[in-house]
Amino acid sequence: MSSRNRSRHGVPTWLRVALPVVLILGWLAAAGLGGPTFGQLSTVVSNDQTSFLPATSDATTVQDALPEFLGADEVPAIVVVAGADDLDASALESLEALQQSIVDLEGVVEASPLVPSEDGQAGQIVVLLDSSGSSESLVEHVEALREAVADAGLDASLQAAVTGPAGFTADIVDAFAGIDGILLLVALSAVLVILIIVYRSPLLPLLVLFTSVAALCLAILVVFQLAKAEILTLSGQTQGILFILVVGAATDYGLLYTARFREALGETQSRWEATLRALKGSFEPILAAGGTVIAGLLCLLLSDLVSNQQLGPVAAIGIVTSVLAGLTLLPALLLAFGRVAFWPIAPTPERPRVKPDGKGLWGSVSRLVDRRARTVWIASALLLGIGAVGIVQLQAEGVPSSDFVVGESEARDGQALLSEHYPGGSGAPTQILVPEADQDEVADALVELEGVEGVAVVSEDSPAGSIPLPVDPASPFAGAAPTVVDGRVLVQATLVDAPDSQEAQQVVREMREAVAAVSPEAAVGGTTATAIDTNDASLRDRALIIPIVLLVISLILMVLLRSIVAAALLLVTTVLSYATALGVGAVILTWLGIPQMDPSVPLFSFVFLVALGVDYNIFLMTRVREEVKERGHREGVLRGLRVTGGVITSAGVVLAVTFAALGVIPVLFLLQLAIIVALGVLIDTTLVRSLLVPAFAIDLGPKTWWPSKLAREPRTSRWRSEAGESAAAVEDEFAASKPRR
Repeated sequence: MSSRNRSRHGVPTWLRVALPVVLILGWLAAAGLGGPTFGQLSTVVSNDQTSFLPATSDATTVQDALPEFLGADEVPAIVVVAGADDLDASALESLEALQQSIVDLEGVVEASPLVPSEDGQAGQIVVLLDSSGSSESLVEHVEALREAVADAGLDASLQAAVTGPAGFTADIVDAFAGIDGILLLVALSAVLVILIIVYRSPLLPLLVLFTSVAALCLAILVVFQLAKAEILTLSGQTQGILFILVVGAATDYGLLYTARFREALGETQSRWEATLRALKGSFEPILAAGGTVIAGLLCLLLSDLVSNQQLGPVAAIGIVTSVLAGLTLLPALLLAFGRVAFWPIAPTPERPRVKPDGKGLWGSVSRLVDRRARTVWIASALLLGIGAVGIVQLQAEGVPSSDFVVGESEARDGQALLSEHYPGGSGAPTQILVPEADQDEVADALVELEGVEGVAVVSEDSPAGSIPLPVDPASPFAGAAPTVVDGRVLVQATLVDAPDSQEAQQVVREMREAVAAVSPEAAVGGTTATAIDTNDASLRDRALIIPIVLLVISLILMVLLRSIVAAALLLVTTVLSYATALGVGAVILTWLGIPQMDPSVPLFSFVFLVALGVDYNIFLMTRVREEVKERGHREGVLRGLRVTGGVITSAGVVLAVTFAALGVIPVLFLLQLAIIVALGVLIDTTLVRSLLVPAFAIDLGPKTWWPSKLAREPRTSRWRSEAGESAAAVEDEFAASKPRR
């Protein structure tokens, strides 16, 4: 009885029809529910850096106390206007009129009088904006302020900009504005083109891409509901990574299943039987690959930074939906369409598409690996090592907030004007929360520091809102009292340098030491302190999370491959490819003029490249292990390389292209992550997986599988000798020509 008849008699026809229909309808319903949430996702996104800090950091302590001193939900914007010469009477009159018009704008809580610079060439207005609503409402307030400045009729010789914390926030939010539109469009278009080239079929790429989009819709639906319920905190960069990760991973899993299904269609006429064989061959590697990525991502929960903590479960949700779609929706679609999906070249038992007999590109690669195994793996390792040398150019100690946005940024231009004509810290002073009794000692310590332009204490009694320290008995502020909340006062220190500069960070570090010496209970916060605490937490995360990810993935590989040696081989080679990607990436970024990066870029790159890189080695080695059981070690490795080469390389190109699509969002963090991860994936799928791993496994022999039973095979395969390549081809041809029973 044929396999087709057995499957037909073993499973009722109605079930074989109903099962794919139910699965497809179920996914259509999920996509229908999740699709509309794309536009709503931005309403639950937060890009406030302080909201991602550890609860125990000084910057968080100060940030939480600010509303009690300065009023709730207010963020400063700074209007700065400057010229090449002194501002004349006409210019000053225009600026005074601008200040009056700003007061009446919606969202403006308060606007300071015009403050001329000491050199007489600039003027600034500090505007407090209402930030009680969403980030979109704050952006609207900033845009209204910028329109008012543009419509003020200022002389063409004057430069004007809106900067400050509100200005930078608006620029960052604007940069993320295309994340659910242009990013998805670019990623999906690129993937579609690659799939058309790979499959040379008009329908199959659409089925695979639909699977990826459905997985993304379900992931977005789940993440949106969790963020709306405040169970998860979602940032713009996490949103972008989720989109790319789901599209790339779901497409990769789809490629693997499709390859198995096409192979099965070349062995049986029955679509049902082909589906069962494809699921049997792809279920374990897809599940193991997805599980490995999820385990690596969940290690981010150990991070001190809330932004890193939340990326773990958010991205893990995306991988779960990708695995589910790859093992349910795509099999249902291919079962429903059958060979029609592969038109115009449909595989049949009489005309299979798979070439495991040594023909084609991967046959040539396998012969090279077979004949020059030691030379191949040593040369590959040396090449990777040379690329890794570029790590010496890596600068991952933090990025000024003015460089967060790639390309034009009005806030950055405005900060440059401020730094030229005012103390760099104007509008964004360092905030120090101090016990009332220690106010004078802290002020004296701050005044002594180089890099501090001025010191004041917040006061509701003062017309200016603060009292300069130390207090001059003859000044008009002498009668004002500082604002005291729970026995504490808020001291503000204006820095000489821009608050996002390395010089400002050094001053704040010295400030913390000086303040702690006279007031151990004081806490130093503000823009510069937030950047310091964020960078320090990121560096601690790298030191903690990277070893844990390696340990977790090692254990998974040992269980999956039942081999300590094979697991170590895959892990070491994947880490080597990561080091190469980081080194080459550092060289490229230095050449592009953007060498500085956030400390979390190498961490995220590591998690993605190690987890995803191991994915491709899992795809290879699970198939190799399957072949080794049947054919012996040497031929099992070579045949596994031949039959998986095309699909794994295609999957790597797809994932590299989807990550590269992150570069269309003008945010430095995402651009740098896109370059490093795309490089790493290409290196891993072309050099490591295609040459280094199989060549080393051939050279090492059956010991690759120690301590499993496969390690006890003789070094020469029980099927084929090392010199038996021609005999192997004859044997494959003979096996293919035998009639099927």
